[in-house]
Amino acid sequence: MIGKQDTGKATVETTTHLMKGTSMSDPTEPIRREMVAQLNAVEGSREYLESKHGEVWDTTELQEQFGVLGFMAPIVGVRRRCDGVKGSVLFQASPRFYFGFSPE
Repeated sequence: MIGKQDTGKATVETTTHLMKGTSMSDPTEPIRREMVAQLNAVEGSREYLESKHGEVWDTTELQEQFGVLGFMAPIVGVRRRCDGVKGSVLFQASPRFYFGFSPE
């Protein structure tokens, strides 16, 4: 679809016409897929993740502590709200927890 759509709240421009007939190559995909497999191989309880990675956040806690800048599983780009430091956290799928803050 080309052009603008009214979503009821905001007008957004669609970009599907840019993708038609093109393939995207992501050189990080194999590495990220392996990371996802490793992170989700064991159902990590909060206690397990805290013992292994330190501080852990659920989705609500993450939103309180960080602004999310973007993500490519299992990595989330964030900005820490208390001091504006950019960095990244990892996440596991289920149960959904975020951990391992690493400043830039």
